[in-house]
Amino acid sequence: QVQLVESGGGLVEAGNSLRLSCAASGRTGSSFAMGWFRQAPGKEREFVTVINWNTYYADSVKGRITISRDNAKNTVYLQMNSLKPEDTAVYYCAARSYSGKYPPFSRQEYNYWGQGTRVTVSS
Repeated sequence: QVQLVESGGGLVEAGNSLRLSCAASGRTGSSFAMGWFRQAPGKEREFVTVINWNTYYADSVKGRITISRDNAKNTVYLQMNSLKPEDTAVYYCAARSYSGKYPPFSRQEYNYWGQGTRVTVSS
């Protein structure tokens, strides 16, 4: 089993930055694909970014959001800059512990999830 715990969410004004963290514990592995998804009120959970041996980003966040990982700390980070009100959502960290096609864009391809951390961007 793998446990994921997100942190770093909060309320910020548009144009500012936040860094989210996802701490993994349990049967973790540096080969896991680690992703971030987000779910805005009334909307489906959507892919934001994923990292394994390279990174992929949703078009809506390219250039503003950077994913990174520190395998020694079993932690994945999401640096979010130039935040917009439309970035308001609950952000979820996800892990895929098995080998599969890469990159994994859909929720169904991940087998572990965190509880989410809320990000609110005011205009």
